[in-house]
Amino acid sequence: MKAPSRVKSLIALGAFVGFGSAFAGMTAEEAARLGKDLTPIGAERAGNKAGTIPEWTGGVTKPPAGFDPTKGYADPFASEKPLYTITAANMAQYKDQLAAGQMELLKRYPSYKINVYPTHRTGAFPQSVYDAAKAEGVGAALTGGGTGVTNTVRSTVPFPVPKAGVEVLWNHMMRFRGGNFIRYSAEFPVQTSGSFTPLTRSEFVAQAAVLDKPEPNRMLYAMFMVTGPSSQAGEVDLLHSPQDQTKEPNLIWVYNAGQRRVLRAPDLCCDTPGQGSDGLRTTDDYGGFFGPTDRYDWKLAGKKEMIISYNNYRLNSKGLKYADMVRPTNLNSDLVRYELHRVWVVEATLKQGMRHAYAKRTFYFDEDSFEMAHADQYDGRGELWRVHETHLMQYYDVPMANNAGEVVYDLQARRYVVLGVTNQEKPMKFNLKQDLSFFSTDNLRRLAN
Repeated sequence: MKAPSRVKSLIALGAFVGFGSAFAGMTAEEAARLGKDLTPIGAERAGNKAGTIPEWTGGVTKPPAGFDPTKGYADPFASEKPLYTITAANMAQYKDQLAAGQMELLKRYPSYKINVYPTHRTGAFPQSVYDAAKAEGVGAALTGGGTGVTNTVRSTVPFPVPKAGVEVLWNHMMRFRGGNFIRYSAEFPVQTSGSFTPLTRSEFVAQAAVLDKPEPNRMLYAMFMVTGPSSQAGEVDLLHSPQDQTKEPNLIWVYNAGQRRVLRAPDLCCDTPGQGSDGLRTTDDYGGFFGPTDRYDWKLAGKKEMIISYNNYRLNSKGLKYADMVRPTNLNSDLVRYELHRVWVVEATLKQGMRHAYAKRTFYFDEDSFEMAHADQYDGRGELWRVHETHLMQYYDVPMANNAGEVVYDLQARRYVVLGVTNQEKPMKFNLKQDLSFFSTDNLRRLAN
């Protein structure tokens, strides 16, 4: 399938600002709208005219009575039934609310379907996130033509009223992730037979925005430790991610067991195959997108109403085994919940002279969280190659919007990889006190031995 020349069914954005003038950040008038006709992070508070998208009324910020994270997240919508189901037979009826990749999956795989439920705008964050977005959004600015955000800004939503595609992308990369946290997760490529072997990780992350005294020019710190299978256990990667990539690139170190040395790994980014993915995703596919922004021209195509994977408490259930989730060609569609939401549409086109496996990428970001909900990724011939679905969910105990896992479908290999699922792992831990010495190369060496 060829890349579409433009995104259809866009919602009017009002006065459009050219990319060259998008570096000024939010105006004082726009800041005054936050918490009024716009949500505190810039989404449209009102519902749509059809009444199929409701008004945002604050999201879900408290766990239900008896919540026990060791038992997983209780589904506040467990009693709901699908309003309708989209299959290859009826998808033309909903084409304006679907991405090209969704329609291609429907055509190719009979077991792939889209169960659409009532829409609930559950996305919400701590008041500190809202306060910082309003206070700092006026002064936020891009650096280096979009390769960074001025490091005087600590807000996790630097551009509540984005005017350029790369501003939406930085909102996604800098988004509040629960402060300092540990996630125990699994990733596994699925064979055509449906068999798989999970690679498990412990992911330690510290966001500079919530640290008392972060180092200059830091967006986040991360340590990724492989815990299984035994053949790969002990692999450890360390990341220091700058907020202003104009000044320095991502700093990545790995422990080389053969040499018993910690080595810099500057090439461990972008389109290098993702660890544990069997070559079915790129490194910058992680979390929807995370990596340098300099390889693409980023176009803000507008907003649209789109059916995306949302409020996936059932998919996140501790009662599910990974074997329950996997089918030979796609994730078990009966476990996935879709809803109609508004999304920002961002088109990325590879710059002349730059290298990346994906020549074009179309991203769809949830307006209530800036989480990437879906991406269609094209090869150098303009053919749709990989379809990336992120299964969004509100972690009401934090509170924050994140996901219950991701899936990248490789249409050429006719296989897929599941990543970031936590069903059979220990519960995530949020709002931790992290000592920055944990994210040192000395500690990397200790952890790898």
